[in-house]
Amino acid sequence: MTKADIVNEISKNTGIEKVIVQKTVEAFMDTVKSSLVKNKNVYLRGFGSFVVKKRAEKTARNISKNTTIIIPEHFIPAFKPAKTFVSKVRNNVK
Repeated sequence: MTKADIVNEISKNTGIEKVIVQKTVEAFMDTVKSSLVKNKNVYLRGFGSFVVKKRAEKTARNISKNTTIIIPEHFIPAFKPAKTFVSKVRNNVK
């Protein structure tokens, strides 16, 4: 499902114009992104959490040049679904 599909579905279910729904969805995504950049997690009860995870420094290999490189410690965004969300998907996907 793409962002356009989400906008169409919300518009169809609520009767709100697509332009307004699109602005709302984009504002939501911008808010989540800016919160994670500020190292603030976003919690949506019943849906899940957008969190910032810390990755430790590690050694990796560049196999094309046969050299060792060090990947520094860094942060990545992650999504952790809520237990109710996981159980609903688990029980209904066939």
